[in-house]
Amino acid sequence: MKLKLSKPLAIFDIETTGLNIATDRIVEICIIREDVNGETLVKTMRLNPTIPIPPMVTAIHGITDEDVKDCPTFNDIAHDLNQFLDNCDMAGYNSNKYDIPLLVEEFLRAGIEFNLANRRFVDVQNIFHRMEPRNLKGAYKFYCQKDIQNAHSAEADTRATYEILMAQLDRYLDVEFTDNDGKVSKPIINDVQALHNFSFKSQNVDLVGHIVYNENNVEVFNFGKHKGKPVEEVFQKEPSYYDWMSKAEFPLSTKRVINAIKLRGFNKSSVKISPK
Repeated sequence: MKLKLSKPLAIFDIETTGLNIATDRIVEICIIREDVNGETLVKTMRLNPTIPIPPMVTAIHGITDEDVKDCPTFNDIAHDLNQFLDNCDMAGYNSNKYDIPLLVEEFLRAGIEFNLANRRFVDVQNIFHRMEPRNLKGAYKFYCQKDIQNAHSAEADTRATYEILMAQLDRYLDVEFTDNDGKVSKPIINDVQALHNFSFKSQNVDLVGHIVYNENNVEVFNFGKHKGKPVEEVFQKEPSYYDWMSKAEFPLSTKRVINAIKLRGFNKSSVKISPK
């Protein structure tokens, strides 16, 4: 099947230095431009982001600072790229939330107003999630080929969850899984510890993720003006921030975490070194 196009469609993906739209940079971009006349043009470029690529990000896409040190910057290619995308509709995977906003940010930093008017945006992930819902009802249909009767009653949903788990054990028996580090395993086995190890993947310190562990296993804020900063360090330099969190409408589980971190910092500062 060929796409029915009234104007060019640019399907694209980017690899970046991180997930922050405002501060991270593109290190690789690939665009497949399908033109109305049936011609297909492919453009793939690596870029020097002008900022370091964190090791934890390199572990995902495999691109190092050394790989891109001699590559052009986005500013170097911005004008030509803008022309290549001129009058194109855009498509990608999670592109509406991530790729397009970050691409626009790069253009703005390069002094180019990337025109979004009269473009259409196709997000393949949104189509996937809407057509194959990532909820209990969708999972029950997918794994058990049945519709939940009395959905949203606690008993019906619980029974459906149990059936899904049993179906997963059957479906994924001896099925290989490759993680981000390339390690291959067969993780779905009839063992609760193994299932926990595979399904409970979280960097959260508190239950809701207001505080998370960074790559150095240090508790950092995951929201607000101090996002990414060590919690203990912020509390030491700005005690009023701890006071605000203690009084604001944060979950009690979060407050227990910040209390423990605050107490730990207090104990460190209270340690006295005996004179020799």
